[in-house]
Amino acid sequence: MAVETSQTLDRGLRILEAIGESADGLTVTELAQTMGIGRTVVYRLVVTLEQHGFLRRAADGRCRLGFALLAMGRQIQPLVRDVAMPALRLLADAVSATAHLTIVDGGDALAAVVVEPTRSDLHVAYRLGARQPLHANAGGRAVLAARTAAGRPLDPPWVVATGEGPVGGYGLAVPITGVSGLEASVGVVSLRELNEAEVGPRVARAVADITRALR
Repeated sequence: MAVETSQTLDRGLRILEAIGESADGLTVTELAQTMGIGRTVVYRLVVTLEQHGFLRRAADGRCRLGFALLAMGRQIQPLVRDVAMPALRLLADAVSATAHLTIVDGGDALAAVVVEPTRSDLHVAYRLGARQPLHANAGGRAVLAARTAAGRPLDPPWVVATGEGPVGGYGLAVPITGVSGLEASVGVVSLRELNEAEVGPRVARAVADITRALR
C-alpha cells in the first residue's frame, strides 16, 4: 500500500536540501531547473520558506539557508551529545586518549562532544566547542574523505593526521555516514603516536554504535 505524502512539503524540503548542497546559494530559476518544476511554484515555496526564516534571499536573488534552521540545529546537538557520550567514554578509556565527536559547522570542524580518558597520566585537553578548518585535523579530514568517496566505503575507514592542535598531537578519525542531515566524525587525539591497527577498528566500532543509535 502506497504511503500518502504531501507534495508541497516534499518540494519545500527538496528546496532546502538543494540550497544546503550549494556553496554559493541558488536563484529561483536555478532551483526550478534543479528540481524540474515550474518557476512560479518554486517562487511561492521560496517566499513561504523565507517568511518562516528557513531561507533568505540576498540582493543578488540567490537563496541561502536561514537562521531558523540554525536554531533548530542547536536543539539537535544535545540529542547527538547524549547518544554519543557512552560510546565516546568507552573509546577514550579503551585507547587512553581523548575522544571526540566532530560536526561540520559551515566550513569548520566543530568539537561537539569531548570525552577525556578516566585513567591517563598524560592526555590532550581538547576544548569542547573548538573550531578549526575541515582540513586542519583528522575529524574534519574524515568528513572531507567521506565527501570525496561519495557513498563508497573508505579503505581503511579511518583518516590519520599528525601535528594536531597546539601541542602537535596525533589524531585518527572515522566519518559518520548514513545518518540523514548529519556530517560528522568520531576520532581520538593523543600526544603519542597512535597504533592504527589497534585504535582504528575501535574508533570504527564507536562510529557504528553511534550511527545505530541515531537512526
